[in-house]
Amino acid sequence: MSIQENVAEVRKTIMIDAPIEKVWGFVATAEGIGAWFMPNDMQPIEGKEFILQAGPWGNSACKVVEVNSPNRLSFEWGAEWLITFELAEQDGQTELTLIHAGWDEDKQTEFGEPHAEVRSRMSSGWDGLVAKLKTVVEA
Repeated sequence: MSIQENVAEVRKTIMIDAPIEKVWGFVATAEGIGAWFMPNDMQPIEGKEFILQAGPWGNSACKVVEVNSPNRLSFEWGAEWLITFELAEQDGQTELTLIHAGWDEDKQTEFGEPHAEVRSRMSSGWDGLVAKLKTVVEA
């Protein structure tokens, strides 16, 4: 997969009041990701393909491309995007950074929308999702 970075990646960082191993369970397992993002059948195995059930947008084919437990997990989402979770433990809490890369101002999504427009919408969406992740993990 070749990813161009003409449009800046989306990057969201949040502190979660939980140990890194607990946060890892919510970004590196199907059940964990399903609790705050989308239903899926992901397994944290490099090269493993899986499906994100994206509601009205249908099912999205994905593939795990990097697993470095409990600090980093990346997966390809569809043909264009790369999602990465970076985790760092800090005094019993976990700093989580979500990175959504693969934007290209010269491209449109598979649904025919310009990347720049979708990036803006997705960036706002990730704000709510990382907040939900924090709430779910800290519950």
